[in-house]
Amino acid sequence: MKQKLLLVGAFALSVFFISCNKDSVTDQFDNANGDVAKKLIESVSYDAMAPGEEDYELSITYDGNNRVTSATNGEETAVLTFENNQLSTVSGEEEPFSIDELYKSPYDAFEIGEVLDYDDSGNPVVIKVIDEGYDYENGEYVHYKEELTATITYDATPNPFFYTFEAAGLIEIMDKVMLNFSMKPQSPEIVKARTLFPVNNISSMVYKDEDGAVVAELTIAYVYDADDYPTAAVITIKEEGEPNEVYSIEYKYR
Repeated sequence: MKQKLLLVGAFALSVFFISCNKDSVTDQFDNANGDVAKKLIESVSYDAMAPGEEDYELSITYDGNNRVTSATNGEETAVLTFENNQLSTVSGEEEPFSIDELYKSPYDAFEIGEVLDYDDSGNPVVIKVIDEGYDYENGEYVHYKEELTATITYDATPNPFFYTFEAAGLIEIMDKVMLNFSMKPQSPEIVKARTLFPVNNISSMVYKDEDGAVVAELTIAYVYDADDYPTAAVITIKEEGEPNEVYSIEYKYR
């Protein structure tokens, strides 16, 4: 659960099933935020405030045309290649693959739930989350799987990753998927990325079990600059049966 909370909360990643809203990601972002400054992220650093917790940093590099050329978390690196000003190939730990393959091949990185409701800006506000893994009990690992419902709230500020995703060619991919529902084959993971991608900045997530009891909460308190982009934040994670966890975040832009 903790990894999913950080993933969704910190990167606004967030990403799931086809929406009724046929606006492109770009249209939704512009409609929700108006004429905002265009900033590109160079790094996002996560500092665990408790002993024993792991720190990490996302670093992004660009070429002379402000296109993302690579992104790394210190352990894994993705290298992006462009042709005719469009993202064509992504290389990493595995074999390189072309963007065309994204519409044909299965990738499960974001398969953690389903969007149930959106707000007027197109942000997902209620999602169904499948929490699955193993607990170590009585000397052995016991598999668990449960269905949770998460309610998400947002600050009235732009998703700070939007223009960075755009510079990586990812917004164009999501827009194309949204405008071509009838094209087959089509990667369900890219459709999911399109429909869960928020246009505003996530401020909290509350997870409830099937009985409606709160089992986990994530809150993010931001410090914003004059352009409404976060420069720092504090993430607090409260999970049933676990001690609270707090992370400080620092954002750096080009």
